[in-house]
Amino acid sequence: MLKTPDFVCVTIWWDLLMSVTPRPLIVGNWKMNGTAAFAADLAGALADRLADAGDIGFDLLVCPPAILIPAARAAAGTGSGTPSLAIGGQDCHPDTAGAHTGDMSVEMLRDAGCSYVIVGHSERRADHGESDELVQSKALAAQAGGLIPIVCVGETLAERDGGKAVEVVTGQLAGSVPTGSSAANLVIAYEPVWAIGTGRTPTLGDISEVHDAIRKCLGSLAKDAGNVRLLYGGSVKPENAAEILSVSNVNGALVGGASLKAGDFWGIAEACP
Repeated sequence: MLKTPDFVCVTIWWDLLMSVTPRPLIVGNWKMNGTAAFAADLAGALADRLADAGDIGFDLLVCPPAILIPAARAAAGTGSGTPSLAIGGQDCHPDTAGAHTGDMSVEMLRDAGCSYVIVGHSERRADHGESDELVQSKALAAQAGGLIPIVCVGETLAERDGGKAVEVVTGQLAGSVPTGSSAANLVIAYEPVWAIGTGRTPTLGDISEVHDAIRKCLGSLAKDAGNVRLLYGGSVKPENAAEILSVSNVNGALVGGASLKAGDFWGIAEACP
């Protein structure tokens, strides 16, 4: 019997690993929008669509403002045998408790029904001066407290025009992802800052280039880099979702404005390949 060389086995194993496509995750970031009634209506409408759809090929998550999480959670339901609508937070504090007026701890978010939390969104980095080090501490706190952090990275228009998009994004990634992360406790979202809420999107080639670079960079940061879900965000709409979600190494979307309407958000989710 012929013996397969060890290096061939390793190559085959690696090819099989990298050929596994992570299950798509579609995330709605409601930002500072809505009321309790709005949250209940929107989450309820999405939960109804999930129940009617039956077997689906994607995971659906919404991240309301902190004060609206209970209303969204109550409306999302957890029907037996029915795909559930997951709930996440928009930010967290790295400490478990203390004198941090206005902040939310991971334990508070988990107690309210969250399973994910967004950290390092460009609006937090810009509006609140959050550094990679702080983002990493928040992501680490989320993992330690049982939440999955969605770590956001992305370049400004000046950085894009200066040819530094990949350099900036991989630098943020290296500084923001906790050591020892894995596909079970980490999601990455690439959001070019200049595309958020502007209606502008990078070319599919640009998206592919950055997502491929992120996947490669994760090889030295996460245990099973090939299975970590990489989301694209920045003016994702039902009209462009299918082509964006078909790009290599794009495993879902982080949706802003379009997540505030059940029909639009569901249309994006349905575009998953």
